[in-house]
Amino acid sequence: MIPVQGFEGAVVAVLGLGRSGLATARALLEGGATPVCWDDNPEARDTAEAEGVDLRDLRRQGAFDDVAVLVTSPGIPHLYPSPNPVIRAALEAGVPVDNDIGLFFASLPAQGWDMLDQPPKVVAVTGSNGKSTTVALLHNILDAVGRDSQMAGNIGRGVLDIDPPGNAGVVVLELSSYQTELARALTPDVAIFTNLSPDHLDRHAGLGGYFAAKRRLFAEGGPDRAIIGVDEDEGQFLAGQMSQAASDDRVIRVSTKRKLTGPGWQIFARKGFLSEYRKGRQVASIDLRQMMGLPGEHNHQNACAAYAAARVLGLAPRVIEAALGQLSGAAASQPDRGRGCRHSLCQ
Repeated sequence: MIPVQGFEGAVVAVLGLGRSGLATARALLEGGATPVCWDDNPEARDTAEAEGVDLRDLRRQGAFDDVAVLVTSPGIPHLYPSPNPVIRAALEAGVPVDNDIGLFFASLPAQGWDMLDQPPKVVAVTGSNGKSTTVALLHNILDAVGRDSQMAGNIGRGVLDIDPPGNAGVVVLELSSYQTELARALTPDVAIFTNLSPDHLDRHAGLGGYFAAKRRLFAEGGPDRAIIGVDEDEGQFLAGQMSQAASDDRVIRVSTKRKLTGPGWQIFARKGFLSEYRKGRQVASIDLRQMMGLPGEHNHQNACAAYAAARVLGLAPRVIEAALGQLSGAAASQPDRGRGCRHSLCQ
């Protein structure tokens, strides 16, 4: 568990008591806060109450009089198509609204990292398609080389439910637009944007709002490295915004549509071969065609993104190639948890 920091002695409201909501209540309590929780679903309330969670009807008048912040589950609308009545009441009372992702990023660095030889890293993956697979691929690569790694967010466990990462540990997050659009803190070490296609448009009032929600992962905290799929206009635009110059290797461009050229850091897949270029020169090549766990062009894009993140984390190309070669088909067939937000963490 990651104890929530910054709210010791404060009352914190939690809206939504699915897996993420219950994990948030526990983490708040562990950090010294007093969580008061609500869910419109009576069964969810009964489950939470049986676990010892304090309930408060956040719909009633004056429910937010003593509340420091409202933490809401990602599937609950806060703006479009219209705010949930509880969220509207919190905003009218001047109470800030956050989610578990924001609490995670605000609380994680307080876990004694100054005592570690190598501080942990957080890799966060967003985009329309391929998020789950990219997260699973990177997690499996790290696991294959003996690197401590945990998956969380919209895949695996809730972000506040994971174990505090140890020396050189890596937390790999899958983040949907529902999660990135509201988090008040977004500070991953490495951020990945896979691609963009129309989705959740009613929730974001159009494609521009959807892209803006994804873009927050890069704009709010400024990751040390940004890995960006540039096969759509939005990715190309985002890469341009994050770069200071064409040679800026803090941005790694990824493609499966064309060979990427230029003085920066490029990773692309063509005709089944993954190539890495830096400063205009090829530094590595991997044959993906015989890797049974990576069939099809869409998985080649996921492999490029996971490869890029592994390189940022210090792994050598041949080490990554060997790890990819060990994958089964199941490792590359993760469902996109964010589509439709039917995942239990979003409930």
